[in-house]
Amino acid sequence: MTTTGHSPLAPAAGTRMPAGTRVVVVGGGMTGHRVAARLQSQDPDGDWTLTVIGEEAHAPYDRVHLSTWFGHRRAEMLALDPGVWADPRITLLTGDAAAGVDRAARTVTCSSGTVHEYDRLVLATGSWAWAPRAEGRDLPGAFSYRTVDDVRALADWVAERGERLGRRVRGVVVGGGVLGLEAAAALRDLGAHSTVVEFADRLMAVQLDDGGGEMLRLLVEDRGIEVRTGVGAAAFRPADDGAMGIAELTDGSELTADVVVFSTGIRPRDRLGREAGLAIADRGGIVVGESCQTSDPDIWAIGECASFDGVCAGLIAPGNDMADVVADRFLGGTRTHHRADDGTKLKGVGVEAAAFGDVNAMTPDALEVSFVDPVHRQYRKLVMSDDATTLLGGVFVGDISLYAQLRPLSGRPLGADPSAVIAPEGGGDALSGAELPDDAVVCSCNNVVAGTIRRAVNEQGCHTIGALKERTTAGTVCGSCVPTLTTLLTQELTKAGVEVSRALCEHFDHSRAELYGLVEAGGQETFTEVVAAHGTGPGRGCAVCRPTVASILSSLGAFTGRRHNPVGRQLGSLQDTNDHVMANIQKDGTYSVIPAMPAGEVTAEKLLVFAQVAKDHGLYVKVNGAQRIGMFGARLEQLPEIWERLVAAGFESGHAYGKSLRMVKSCLGTNWCRYGVGDSTAMAVHLERRYRGLRSPHKIKIGVSGCARECAEAQAKDVGVIATHRGWNLYVGGNGGAQPAHAQLLVEDLDDETLQRCIDRFLILYIREADKLQRTARWVEQYPGGIDALRRVVVEDSLGIGEELEAAMQRHTDTYVDEWAEAVRDPERRAKFVSFINAPDLHDSTLRYVIEREQARPARPEDDPDATFPTPCAAKEHALAGAAHLSQEDQ
Repeated sequence: MTTTGHSPLAPAAGTRMPAGTRVVVVGGGMTGHRVAARLQSQDPDGDWTLTVIGEEAHAPYDRVHLSTWFGHRRAEMLALDPGVWADPRITLLTGDAAAGVDRAARTVTCSSGTVHEYDRLVLATGSWAWAPRAEGRDLPGAFSYRTVDDVRALADWVAERGERLGRRVRGVVVGGGVLGLEAAAALRDLGAHSTVVEFADRLMAVQLDDGGGEMLRLLVEDRGIEVRTGVGAAAFRPADDGAMGIAELTDGSELTADVVVFSTGIRPRDRLGREAGLAIADRGGIVVGESCQTSDPDIWAIGECASFDGVCAGLIAPGNDMADVVADRFLGGTRTHHRADDGTKLKGVGVEAAAFGDVNAMTPDALEVSFVDPVHRQYRKLVMSDDATTLLGGVFVGDISLYAQLRPLSGRPLGADPSAVIAPEGGGDALSGAELPDDAVVCSCNNVVAGTIRRAVNEQGCHTIGALKERTTAGTVCGSCVPTLTTLLTQELTKAGVEVSRALCEHFDHSRAELYGLVEAGGQETFTEVVAAHGTGPGRGCAVCRPTVASILSSLGAFTGRRHNPVGRQLGSLQDTNDHVMANIQKDGTYSVIPAMPAGEVTAEKLLVFAQVAKDHGLYVKVNGAQRIGMFGARLEQLPEIWERLVAAGFESGHAYGKSLRMVKSCLGTNWCRYGVGDSTAMAVHLERRYRGLRSPHKIKIGVSGCARECAEAQAKDVGVIATHRGWNLYVGGNGGAQPAHAQLLVEDLDDETLQRCIDRFLILYIREADKLQRTARWVEQYPGGIDALRRVVVEDSLGIGEELEAAMQRHTDTYVDEWAEAVRDPERRAKFVSFINAPDLHDSTLRYVIEREQARPARPEDDPDATFPTPCAAKEHALAGAAHLSQEDQ
């Protein structure tokens, strides 16, 4: 049975699931996960069970960012919130496809033969990749680009084929849409020559107009990807070994094609619905109405397998909205699904392109206002109503900074002169002060409107971007709406009379960035001078401003050539305990010693010294996750002696205690690894030596991977560097911890010198502008204009400050001194490392230290009634007493 339009059976609104309802979701993708997550969060105490049946072996993952798999090559890095599966009511089944639905028996039978009974069934089976009916399309070496298994197989094929052929692999991508361009960039990054073949006359033909498509072609070709438009793939011929070899095009030309990726569109996976007798749309897809219910009142369909108003959506935003509708309906709600213009943004290619609305001005009497800059490869167009007041659409290529701001206004008054908005000098100024209506969609991925954001700020106490993300889910998928979230947050706090204050603390009314600028301009060199010039409170400050000012003075001193040791006489007393004793205090009051080992390299001779020092002082030794070796259990008075011996052996401080560069992690690279395409070890050593001792608002970690296999986990670091056959790709703003974040691609294909320049600029800019204790991840997320604006400043030097930033970093490098070496060579400083200030001359013969830190101790004291444990508080008091003595140094 085929039909179009809405489901013939309209559901009764507000029908809540009875107790004990069995829900089955067929489809382990993003929309299937969304249903489970929504039911869990909205009905935490509900009496129901839910089974999610997934065909893939992996738990549901983020397909939107599928291309990032090449950076880390681990499916779990893409996994969606795994906490959903911890709910005892929810069961996830993977690696077992649903084979059939028996509507009369209300069962789903899987390929394994297992049968699952349901009371309510949700079909979220997604879509399949369509390929043209060309001869030879099934030859070995032909791939789709839809799943983790697809991209893994593609990467393996390129590596193996290149080794077999003994030359650079040549790849062809059939289809020049968003996904096709991502696939082409992936092939390029894998080291293959990449050609895009698009039957239409322009790239992204569905989303862009002629002008935008032409500008995108220029930008893509600038990135080393060949483009052929107005031509299709007619047939494919095998190479001598039977694998993919030649692509014949419709214009009679041929391309060498060792690998072919098809990205020519999708078709709904509606087989289960067809065979079960559900209503199917003329163009495919299971027919649903605004409640997402099918022609069977017990079955719902969502995502790419569902046809709403005769259209199967191929984007995540409508799929998420459908999932939300289903969850709401199951819990008695009346929410309905409506298609909205979602907009499209190109990602993973290194080229900026985005569009929304009526891009081709098909609305009667529509006006087009455009700006073209062929030199800087920028194209902007707004489509307006005939009176130039209502925004109907927009196209942005080369510079998409206005996209996030304008997309929510689609179909609404623009509130400004469209020519001024897209003028070269900042449409942001032309739109300043404008407020979005409550029903304007801010986050299209999760369908979050401005009103929801405002309620979260005003009624639910969400006063940070992180809190807004957690509460509303806005900005958690593609992240393009974060600048708009920031604007809304600031507007609402201001209207509520909540001062949007970034004051450092009660002693300084300025933010850290503002204070940095004031001290830089004023030339103050001590804490006392800074308080006198810019502070408002007592001269000794507090635990917030003292280390912050010390960091600012240390940074500025290094950047101007007037270096002040951040843990020396002048600034040491301002620092936290860990900083001014240059070691981390442990829970038993002892300290750790972790020398620097750039890129994890260390000689056998150095290891012998390290081992002897640890043995002589009875220290516990552990290899940490930063490719270094740590010694634990050192008493305060032992530190200088330990440092002295390590310094003599050539070790330096690893800065494991400071808000500074912690380490630069590296894989083996071309030194030893057969997959390496760049000397990651040498680059990591160079970067650590350049940025060692660099004081910053928070700790900094850098990773350098020698190929796209990403063994150094560079995309989880504040600065990530990944080698390709064309140079280095630079990522910024990643970190682990309580709020993990993937780094974002800043720029691709850099040579060594340009890579260093970009990192210099990024780090100095971060040090200048970040808030106190703000990681790079949050700073990048909240940077005005997002990663695109940051790219213009760092890479394109749009502010003209690039040389200034590089010079500042060079002065830091030129004036670096090892903090351990300075301390052990300064008798006055060394004498203050004592555990007991009233008995500085105590020796081991007069006092017995009992520190139990066995490598295999019981998990709990009560597990071993005969065990004796030290009193950590008492030991810590002794250590802190010594630290207090150190803190009496003159400011």
